Amino acid sequence: MIKSKEIAKMLLEIQAVTLGDSEKLFTWASGIRSPIYCDNRLTMAYPQVREAIAEGFAAIIQEKYPDAEVLVGTATAGIPHAAWTAQKLNMPMAYVRSTAKAHGKGNQVEGKVLQGQKVVVIEDLLSTGGSSMKAVKALQEAGADVLGVLAIFTYGFEQVDQLFSSENIPYDTLTSYQVLLPLAKELGLLKESEMSLLEQWSKNPYIFTTA
Repeated sequence: MIKSKEIAKMLLEIQAVTLGDSEKLFTWASGIRSPIYCDNRLTMAYPQVREAIAEGFAAIIQEKYPDAEVLVGTATAGIPHAAWTAQKLNMPMAYVRSTAKAHGKGNQVEGKVLQGQKVVVIEDLLSTGGSSMKAVKALQEAGADVLGVLAIFTYGFEQVDQLFSSENIPYDTLTSYQVLLPLAKELGLLKESEMSLLEQWSKNPYIFTTA
């Protein structure tokens, strides 16, 4: 099985993860200002990386969710990874939009997900967990039985654990901030001062966010 550290190394090598400092912050859709940015869309350009991700997801599904009937990618970054994993497992695949389409049939869930079908959601990353839970809710409202959520990367915020626990939805990720950070230092990508800043931010992701 692909190990967490190996996936983290791949993300660093293809520069899917950008490590900044207090002078170079990234603003997320949630409003959080962060010294790190993870863009897993870049994994699409690297066959070896996307294959490793699909292998990792497939292994988790076979071990923890053997009853899964459909894989559902989140729009947009989760869609290709759901497709590659579904192909590997010879499973049906669908995807879920962030909101219902404003034209046509007005679908939020695209593809074929039948009432009561057991699904696993594929995400590219978990930050606050809000968008992932919206996807879960949309699928549940459509009648699906959501077994769990899988993502490539998580920042490891406590609020994600709390949110998923409160909704009784398990989640797994291939790698995490807590694995990536010491690896980046080991590879000489971080100075001690930068490492300290990034560790502080992980404990309080709102330290750079102004009201």
